[in-house]
Amino acid sequence: MAALIITRNVRIAKQSAKGMLGVLYPRTCNYSTDAPRPLKSTNLSAMKRGTGGRSSFNGIVATVFGCSGFVGRYVCNKLGKSGTQMVLPYRGDESDVMRLKVCGDLGQVLFHFYDLRDEKAIRTACKYSNVVINLVGREYETKNFKFKDVHIDGARRIARICREVGVERLIHVSALNVDPEPEGHIISGGSKFLRSKRLGEQAVFEEFPKATIIRPADIYGSEDRFLRYYAHVWRRQIRGTPLWFSGERTVKQPVYVSDVAQGIVNSIKDPDTAGKIYQAVGPKRYKLSELVDWFNRLMRKDEKWWGYLRYDMRFDPTFIFKTKLTEWICPNQPMGNLHMERLELECVTDKVLEKVPTLEDLGVQLTDMEDQVPWELRPYRASLYYDADLNEFETPAPPQTIAPRDEQRLYV
Repeated sequence: MAALIITRNVRIAKQSAKGMLGVLYPRTCNYSTDAPRPLKSTNLSAMKRGTGGRSSFNGIVATVFGCSGFVGRYVCNKLGKSGTQMVLPYRGDESDVMRLKVCGDLGQVLFHFYDLRDEKAIRTACKYSNVVINLVGREYETKNFKFKDVHIDGARRIARICREVGVERLIHVSALNVDPEPEGHIISGGSKFLRSKRLGEQAVFEEFPKATIIRPADIYGSEDRFLRYYAHVWRRQIRGTPLWFSGERTVKQPVYVSDVAQGIVNSIKDPDTAGKIYQAVGPKRYKLSELVDWFNRLMRKDEKWWGYLRYDMRFDPTFIFKTKLTEWICPNQPMGNLHMERLELECVTDKVLEKVPTLEDLGVQLTDMEDQVPWELRPYRASLYYDADLNEFETPAPPQTIAPRDEQRLYV
């Protein structure tokens, strides 16, 4: 019996000694020159790590085309918060996308230089991704890129390459009111922007039938091209703002940029959104005249202080001449974002189709303009450094919403 006890103790001692030696002197060492370990599975969803926060990996590798744009910055921020690894193609200077480096954790944000006409660069950017988001778009044409090059050919090229490399989900951002034959207001034949966007949707569905289309209305937020368009001094004529029919026949339903970005992120995670179209519109509808009057009251540039005037654009040919002159002088970046295509889009009433789902169907809680716009327009307010505690300036009343039954009366 004593011999058995001694033998057992010796065996335990040997095992303990081997364990200690294995800690002090590991049997195998991994060097940087060693070959990578073979993966048990190439399924990205099987590689999830962490609790789902910024320092985690949620199994999504997303390529975001148009990441340096207005909406792209918000989309990248929300993707990085949830632990998404991002491949961000960019053109131009690398300093334009440098700020996006902090959207994700260390090593989760990768940049790749590309050109929309370079298929090899696009293929490299999409090769290892299971989600691709196309936010590329332009409201005006330049000498290098026409609407057809960006909205039709570029969208088709990205969709085709995504199908060829095996991308699982493609999110394509289009525009509200798209129409192959839009009605013309200022431009003869209607908006070429809306026509090209509609043809771009058809091209995407032809190449990638399971794509998800997002149709946003006018988007507002920090550094937008909606609020700051009307706040810019170049949009005015001295102390007046010319609008089509004084803005009385145009109805808009603007949407907050963070809501659009959240809808894009939610559509990625919901497989039922594949092959569907979603309308990204705000919770309320307003006449354009009400919105512009409210913007000027918030900036303290209404008729009470500055003699503000809103009038019919049709009876002011000098404003049209000014817009065309701006396009000629600034062909690549019009001053104040004032160009003929923007004026044409401004005249189009937002049409929300009943049978097409919206952001609310994606689980997005929409933001009211009354809660966000005053903060956005605060830098443009006259007498900004005046002491507001004196209560000399009254708080502007919010704009009146318009009911669907009242819209029919606008065109009578």
